[in-house]
Amino acid sequence: MNQNPFGGQDPFDFLRRQMEEQLKQKQQSQRQKTNKTSWQNQGEAGEKPDGSKEQEPERFDSDGNPVKKKKKKLKLFRNAGTAVVVLVVAFAAMNSYYMLDEENYAVVTTLGSPQAESQAGLHFKIPFIQNVRMVSKGIKGMPIGYIPETSESVDEESIMITKDFNFVNTDFYLEYMVNDPVKYLYASSDPESTLKMLAQSYIRDTVGIYNVDDVITTGKAVIQSEIKEKLTNRMIAEDIGLSVVNITIQDAFPPTDEVLSAFKNVENAKQGKETAINNANKDRNEKIPQAEAECDQIIKNAEAEKEARINEAQGQVARFEQMYTEYSKYPLITKQRMFYETMEDVLPSMKVYIVDESGTQKMLPLDSFTSAMQSSAAGAGISDGTASKNSGASGNSSTSGSGSASGTSGSAGVPDNTEGGNQ
Repeated sequence: MNQNPFGGQDPFDFLRRQMEEQLKQKQQSQRQKTNKTSWQNQGEAGEKPDGSKEQEPERFDSDGNPVKKKKKKLKLFRNAGTAVVVLVVAFAAMNSYYMLDEENYAVVTTLGSPQAESQAGLHFKIPFIQNVRMVSKGIKGMPIGYIPETSESVDEESIMITKDFNFVNTDFYLEYMVNDPVKYLYASSDPESTLKMLAQSYIRDTVGIYNVDDVITTGKAVIQSEIKEKLTNRMIAEDIGLSVVNITIQDAFPPTDEVLSAFKNVENAKQGKETAINNANKDRNEKIPQAEAECDQIIKNAEAEKEARINEAQGQVARFEQMYTEYSKYPLITKQRMFYETMEDVLPSMKVYIVDESGTQKMLPLDSFTSAMQSSAAGAGISDGTASKNSGASGNSSTSGSGSASGTSGSAGVPDNTEGGNQ
């Protein structure tokens, strides 16, 4: 059999040990040379005040290193102590103040005695004696009866019995905040759990006094208000630093799908009824003011028309009386004036035809006839003889034509002067 040349040892382990021993011997020899050279240089350069040179240390350790004097050790200890003091002072300076924002309370504990601080800004504390804990001022939420991440109901918390002995699933969401940070931290070991247990107790107690229809449909607002009032009063009595902000029913439904569908239909019908009532009220509120405004406008128009007709009648009476006074004084002139004024009003809306002996009809232009009437009205100030001649001429011209149409226009001739004079 072949013998192991390494004496039964692992060859790699044997080689590693050999290399370590050689490296150790080499480092030791180099260290001894370096120490001897440094001590020789110190002996040549360093002299005492009396002219003698420092002596080389007499003792060496196992590695050949000279043993240092005790002054060196004391110096090292002194430097280490200074570093420790500096670190302690720096740590104390860093822990001598704290910043407080608007969203948090600060509870400063001095040797076990807590004190609340709510003013935002920079505050100072005694390091290693005072401890600071931050408490949020914001509103926090607590789901009861369901898991917010998955919206799944927790049957142990959500299933309840109503007054009419029906089962109903109700999910609540509780909002609360810290009103006393010291009591919140030290009056109870777990104030949130206490609040949740009290809320569940009052929820079951309140739901149990209402019918299932009220819980699922129309009574949610009343139930929420009643639970909030009870829980708020209880939290004031417990005095654990928490106050109730609001509690709402997130969802309420029967445990079976068939009953749930029936309740949804009922709720939709009630909502449709409320919508119809609201629309009717809206329509009534819009139309009633509009009708009242129209009624007021009609009354005002009637009053205005009444006043206008009364004024017009009074004006006509005054004109008639004035005309009658003039007629009593000058009957012929007044009669002619009335005739001309009547013709001015009537003739513009009439068609006048003149028929000659050959039977050919020619229409008299309305514009020229109207202008002639206007010019005759402008000459109303002519003397009585001239007016009577013109009226006679017009009567002759109208009667000179033949036919019914000319007779119609001629029959409305100017009254005779003699006839008017006799009258």
